Amino acid sequence: MKSIRPLLFAMALVGVFYWVTNRPVTRSTSGGSTPSWVTPPADIEVGHAAAPVALDSDEQNNVDVYRRVVPSVVNVTSKAVAWDFFYGPVPEEGQGSGFIIDKEGHILTNFHVISLNPRQIEVTLHDQKKYKAAVVGYDRTNDLALLQINAKDLPAIPIGDSANLLVGQKVYAIGNPFGLNGTMTRGIISSIRSVRSPSGAVIDKAIQTDAAINPGNSGGPLLNSKGEVIGINTFIATGQGGVEQSAGVGFAIPITSAKVFVEDLRQYGHVRRPSLGVRALPIGPELADEMGLAADSGLLIIYVTPGSSAERAGLRGGNKRAYLGNMEIMLGGDLIVAIDDKEMRSLQDYNDMMNRHRTGDTVTVTVFRGKQKMTFKVVLGEAQQTA
Repeated sequence: MKSIRPLLFAMALVGVFYWVTNRPVTRSTSGGSTPSWVTPPADIEVGHAAAPVALDSDEQNNVDVYRRVVPSVVNVTSKAVAWDFFYGPVPEEGQGSGFIIDKEGHILTNFHVISLNPRQIEVTLHDQKKYKAAVVGYDRTNDLALLQINAKDLPAIPIGDSANLLVGQKVYAIGNPFGLNGTMTRGIISSIRSVRSPSGAVIDKAIQTDAAINPGNSGGPLLNSKGEVIGINTFIATGQGGVEQSAGVGFAIPITSAKVFVEDLRQYGHVRRPSLGVRALPIGPELADEMGLAADSGLLIIYVTPGSSAERAGLRGGNKRAYLGNMEIMLGGDLIVAIDDKEMRSLQDYNDMMNRHRTGDTVTVTVFRGKQKMTFKVVLGEAQQTA
């Protein structure tokens, strides 16, 4: 019996040694323990494998795009304080992506990424350096925000063109889904369509893609095969019951539209959205016939804003009170049938036209005043901003 005890003791020591040297190791982060299978991006040397790997041309392009672009993609965290039923402070945190657009530290992202009314916005670069960010400007309607950090000589991302995209083109999405920094996914352009975002705003010519986009990708770049930004990943079609997970259908704001707004955000802090300065009612054939109008469709001017570009150009609003169902309207105003020779049949037609212009542009407005057809040159003013 005494001869067995040393053997048992030795076996116990071997077991303890094996457990100590082979147990999983976890790393602590600000968000708690990281699972042992997740390696922090800071520990990865971007684009370099442990041993030479033979890549085909398609794989090599994937790698090249990632290497060039990922240093320009950032993680955006917004921190705010809400109040519970008993007026106790409740910390809140939002997280998304963004990308560097110039060497002066300007970063483009989605408005909804920073819309918590944050006390602090923090930007984490790919090399894990953290900076406090200031909000230069934002636009709720187009879900855009421009931030700036106090850093110089940053790697600006290449900006492409989204005007002539084709369904079937290969695209990449890079961002921070679920906080996993520097994640790249690939897919194609599934469609180009106007869609309504979760906030209710219409995104004209939104880029639909099957590239995997998840919570945390918002504000990150959608790229073409050259590694140029063609869109800003904004929202996903959710699963049944509104479950916030990828259903294989994501949408991005086209970069050509965003570029128009960035300079306004930089200069004025908001987008100077053009407007005629009128309130109008879309008219179809039945209403046109009932009202005795000279055209069977158009936008009937109900009200002209005093001092607006429409008033200065001589356009007229209604002067006869009437009711359309329970809605009070004013009849007798000009009927807009075209702007720059583009027929105006709905408010969407009008919004599309305004999206093609900027404040200060001159447009030709064609109207019927009674039975007389007239044209007016109108210098577009700035739409009134809403909080």
